[in-house]
Amino acid sequence: MTDLTKVVLQDSEIPEAWYNIQPDLPSPAPPVLHPGTHQPIGPDDLAPLFPMALIMQEVSQDRYIDVPGPVLDVYRMWRPTPLYRARRLEKALDTPAHIYFKYEGGSPVGSHKPTTAVPQAYYNAQEGTRRLTTETGAGQWGSALAFASAQFGLDCEVWQVAISFDQKPYRRTLMEIFGATVHSSPSNLTEAGRKILAMDPNSTGSLGIAISEAVEAAAGDPTTKYSLGSVLNHVLMHQTVIGQEALKQMELFGETPDLLVGCTGGGSNFAGLSFPFIKEKLAGKIDPTIRCVEPTASPSLTKGVYRYDFGDTLGMTPLVKMHTLGHDFIPDPIHAGGLRYHGMAPLVSHLKELGVVEAEAIGQVECFEGAVRFTRAEGIIPAPEPTHAIASAIREAERCRESGESKVILVALCGHGHFDMGAYRAFLDGNLEDFEYPEEKVREAMEKIPAVA
Repeated sequence: MTDLTKVVLQDSEIPEAWYNIQPDLPSPAPPVLHPGTHQPIGPDDLAPLFPMALIMQEVSQDRYIDVPGPVLDVYRMWRPTPLYRARRLEKALDTPAHIYFKYEGGSPVGSHKPTTAVPQAYYNAQEGTRRLTTETGAGQWGSALAFASAQFGLDCEVWQVAISFDQKPYRRTLMEIFGATVHSSPSNLTEAGRKILAMDPNSTGSLGIAISEAVEAAAGDPTTKYSLGSVLNHVLMHQTVIGQEALKQMELFGETPDLLVGCTGGGSNFAGLSFPFIKEKLAGKIDPTIRCVEPTASPSLTKGVYRYDFGDTLGMTPLVKMHTLGHDFIPDPIHAGGLRYHGMAPLVSHLKELGVVEAEAIGQVECFEGAVRFTRAEGIIPAPEPTHAIASAIREAERCRESGESKVILVALCGHGHFDMGAYRAFLDGNLEDFEYPEEKVREAMEKIPAVA
């Protein structure tokens, strides 16, 4: 079937269970610690923020967890998603490589994020939650949770990183169309926001700050829970329907990836595509290189330190062991807002430490150059985040052209860029700059993170 250009599965082929990688890890991931005692936390410690169903998924050692029927019903609005072979891009690059991309831009909000937002809203509604609070960077996650909340009758309140709030006004509009209330972060609505603004009235914000605000708002109201769009184990697990679909689709193409590449900010998009393939890799059935690609401006995997740290700026969350740039990290205002986070998902970080996955950082100018080449060939405008995966894939395809080696490359294309024309305008006008995060800032940040024995 090598003449195929696209494979779309039937509605009946949506995976009916999420894949939990934890039982298959070569060694267990380090436990989550209480921020005060530095001892492993229990379910009751997380109950003020999350419904019990998600807490139990977070620590589950079951390899598969069934997707509830009402969640599958909503998934059917856009899943299964297509897998394409980028034949026109291959021709434009004059490469013997075969390039495939799993495209998540057809969801109601144009990204992979609803794949976890829907079950999170469902479980909260089942346990009587009335309102969800969350943070968002570029707005993909905020709009996904707003959409999911609307499906299950929940109120939704979003703190959006200030620079993205200004750069991407139409994502705010999308969130509000779905019924959410959106605030620029840092805001004067929370003690966390006021503290940051007192230090820097012109703060451009960060995901860590926005998390602090959303957590504070949830912790003070028994009818409200907090929802997170990446990083945590249950979030990554929900996204694995992407990789399970892709495994079937690659079989229909008759090929096996030599390289699987995805962008990484918090890790959910990368995990969603890669974890089912990692399962096969750990079982010895396939042996692809699996690569995380991050911005040079937020290089948690390539320059960060593997330490216990807070998930938020103000230190309100539990401590997780991850690759971190320090919880008070304030990123440069790059356009890949969904990747501007100080830490990486504990499971992705653990896999990096085990040598199962590798990482590289690429500047945003090269990423947008790759995105324009991709768009002119394939007709899809990528969001700024997956341009990092595209740039890495192009690098690999050009190496194949030079060496004559034919590799199969699978790319996670996690969303479209229709709300990101400002970024593309800046690139086309020559006004996009690269930012290289200095290693000395990482060393300084390590002096401020908790000392955990």
